[in-house]
Amino acid sequence: MATTTNSYMSYVTGKASGVRRLDYFRRPVYLLGFHVYKPPENWAVSWEELQEIGKKQFAHKDEKIRTFNYKIAENAGVRKDGAYLPPGITQAKWGKPIDRTILSARTEAEEVMFTCVREILSEKGMKPRDVDMIVVNCSLFNPTPSLAAMIINHFKMRSDIIVYNLGGMGCSAGLISIALVNELMQCHPNCRALVVSTENITQNYYQGTNRSMSIPNHLFKVGGAAMLVSNKGRDRRVAKYQLMHTVRSHIGSKDQAYECVFQQEDNEGYTGVKLDKTLMTVAGEALKKNIEVLGSVVLPLSEQIKYVWDQFLRKKMGKRKDRPPYVPNFKKAFDHYCFHAGGRGVLDAMLENMSLTEDHMKPSRQTLHHYGNTSSSSVWYELAWMESYGRVKKGDVVWQIAFGSGFKCNSAVWRALKNNKKLHRAWTTESEKPLLSRSYKGIETESLLEREEGAEELADAHYGLEAMNSFRSSFRRRRRQGSSEEGDALIKKSK
Repeated sequence: MATTTNSYMSYVTGKASGVRRLDYFRRPVYLLGFHVYKPPENWAVSWEELQEIGKKQFAHKDEKIRTFNYKIAENAGVRKDGAYLPPGITQAKWGKPIDRTILSARTEAEEVMFTCVREILSEKGMKPRDVDMIVVNCSLFNPTPSLAAMIINHFKMRSDIIVYNLGGMGCSAGLISIALVNELMQCHPNCRALVVSTENITQNYYQGTNRSMSIPNHLFKVGGAAMLVSNKGRDRRVAKYQLMHTVRSHIGSKDQAYECVFQQEDNEGYTGVKLDKTLMTVAGEALKKNIEVLGSVVLPLSEQIKYVWDQFLRKKMGKRKDRPPYVPNFKKAFDHYCFHAGGRGVLDAMLENMSLTEDHMKPSRQTLHHYGNTSSSSVWYELAWMESYGRVKKGDVVWQIAFGSGFKCNSAVWRALKNNKKLHRAWTTESEKPLLSRSYKGIETESLLEREEGAEELADAHYGLEAMNSFRSSFRRRRRQGSSEEGDALIKKSK
């Protein structure tokens, strides 16, 4: 389902305006709560320290490249007094080499995900076994076992839990996860789902000299969020929001859109993510596709009539081709906006094209300034900022929208079920509680050559030959027992 709605009137107007993949879901989906991660202060890196890391670790000998990086950092919109990077990167402040191993990347992932999951379950008074579904998204770090398996193992969740692990879907994957849970919950009643959105910086901090690939170093920082979603009727009284609409748009069939955000190796062999100059143009096209559909399902009736009539004349009658399309007034549909904090340029473009005010953009700008681009979790930092400042009132409508590689644009619309005024830890001076245990189990303490077993024993242990032989012998015994029992039964009948 590309578009879903909880309003029958929105379903009718969407169909009337020609939305093809539009589904009306009758089972309500509620957001019970969410927690966004606040990195420890020893993960913070000042502007001066970041420059020192660059001098010691990177091959930026060309003065033009160093000047370029300086200008990008100056205009990125991220604060200079302590943006957060993982310890594998920050240890370079003390002259140690950058640690980009899987162990270091797992350490970052565990710290972020386990803390968020622990806090949201504790806040809602739930146990890990109360979770029926889990969806985890991380674009660039996808180890085996998966990140979802790491959470299940650490919190000892049930064996019948429904599990999805999404990778490579970029900064919009968090809203894709919400849409996926929404669709799953239409098939599975009385369920609670845990959605975890994060991005891993450790193995994706670029160390080369390519300009387009060095831009993410100045934007992407550590972050993550865990959301608890339910379709149980009795959870409505404790829920904070109800999901009203989801819209997903993908324009990856065009080469320009597909290649504008691309993970690759440079000429020197360094791996990174290239951000092409066409990114803003592609993002604008994806946004247009998304709001064309969104406008037909969320706008009030007066705006919908204008919008549907304009679309009808263009698509069905072939008129108004020489005129710009009608831009609806989305301020009549939404009270709050959570625009993905992808960069200052992205937010400036949204401000201009959507005819909004700086006050509407403040949650996004504050998130970008304080935490940088935290990828798929950025829209939740923005919602946490709104709640911390008491902006969300009962009945308010919140629009979350994010862009992602591929290229995608995804939206989720929520309606507040109560006055949501909660002081989130991420927007205070309070620190997260430390993790008491970790779950990494991938280190071999001794090599195979140091073991006493021979090659045959090692093969049995790794390929399971001993277990397979045991199963075969057990199966043969059961067949012999079954044959003897059938023979005894035949003898008794003959007598």
